[in-house]
Amino acid sequence: MSTQRRRPGKGMPFRSASAPRRPGAWGPTIRALAVLVSILAVVGGLVAYTIVRRGLSAHDQPSRAEAVLARWMRGLATPQATRVRRNPVPATPQVLQGALEHYADHCATCHANDGSGDTAIGRALYPKAPDMRASATQSLSDGELFSIIEHGIRLTGMPAWGNGTAQGERDSWGLVHFLRRLPTLSADDFERMEALSPKTPAQMKDEEETRRFLSGGGL
Repeated sequence: MSTQRRRPGKGMPFRSASAPRRPGAWGPTIRALAVLVSILAVVGGLVAYTIVRRGLSAHDQPSRAEAVLARWMRGLATPQATRVRRNPVPATPQVLQGALEHYADHCATCHANDGSGDTAIGRALYPKAPDMRASATQSLSDGELFSIIEHGIRLTGMPAWGNGTAQGERDSWGLVHFLRRLPTLSADDFERMEALSPKTPAQMKDEEETRRFLSGGGL
């Protein structure tokens, strides 16, 4: 019986699992990890410095480092498959009307009917509710907007509206259509939304007094 070892080649297409890796094969991966850790350390240090220097008051605007880190984390939190999805729900009048009603009832308290975020709650959040008419929101993909509506954003005031049902997802996609229309809402749209938006007790009292006055009942 021949004891000669077979040379790698024909009949041996795969390298032995015990074969050592080439020197330096892990070099690029280790360097990439080192760069990532360095970036996180720098950004984390800037955020920590900002917190120590400015405190934890929600009255302040987020620092530049916090904003960059938040946007980066938001991007990582949205799976690529979701980010590139197109809106599967047609923008029919019925869908847009339902989205308008849902927005006025659930979203306007923080974001305002016009999407500006200029409400008592929106201004008091940290970070403050964004102006969703601006490019920072409008430039997001449909999939990114859907993910934010469905799953919310941790450590902000944005809740997760998804309920795990097909109808819930359809409603969220409808809201994506409505958010695209925020910069061009009409006076009629605002009038309908105003009637649907939740009212504080003081607002309800004022509206009732106005109604009674206009109907001749006095104040």
